[in-house]
Amino acid sequence: MRRERLAARIALAKEPALHAASSVKIQLALSRWFAERAPASVGFCWPIRGEFDCIPLVTQLIDTGWQAAIAVSEQAQTPLLFRQWTPQSVMTTDRHGVPVPQTGLLISPAVLLIPVVAFDKNGFRLGYGGGYFDRTLAHFGSLQSKPVAIGVGFALAAVDSVFPHRHDQPMDFIVTENGIQIPMRSAASTSTRQS
Repeated sequence: MRRERLAARIALAKEPALHAASSVKIQLALSRWFAERAPASVGFCWPIRGEFDCIPLVTQLIDTGWQAAIAVSEQAQTPLLFRQWTPQSVMTTDRHGVPVPQTGLLISPAVLLIPVVAFDKNGFRLGYGGGYFDRTLAHFGSLQSKPVAIGVGFALAAVDSVFPHRHDQPMDFIVTENGIQIPMRSAASTSTRQS
């Protein structure tokens, strides 16, 4: 499923006009959501592999008083850190070769924009398989400071089920070019695969 959905997203990225049009719709939906909230802090990821590019949105949010931070992976099998970012930040790369700020304050974001490779109606997502965001959300939850988790991706990432494991953390919202989805919270959403 991960390979198939990732291949579909990369194929979309090879159609720049369609990718851009879908991205504009995602950005508009997210802009409306953020406009209804007081400025706080938002964590996001530098876009890779045809992901939705959060940078224009986050730049706008900074202009309206939000503080932004990029996810940084320092060690395997540990929660992500979030290093403050502005458009003027000097960048380096993390252990996966993803651009991250070279320096900056560490922030605990109030909102996380989390890329999805696949997602289902219950708000569970597939990423790249490292479990970083699941560990991160569980860590923040243990500190009673769990951020609002927004899965962001293209509608082509929708699947019937990602067959979540017991430790998988559901998103509070999913945003695609089709708008904002509020995941179903039913008995089905709490019946996860044991591992």
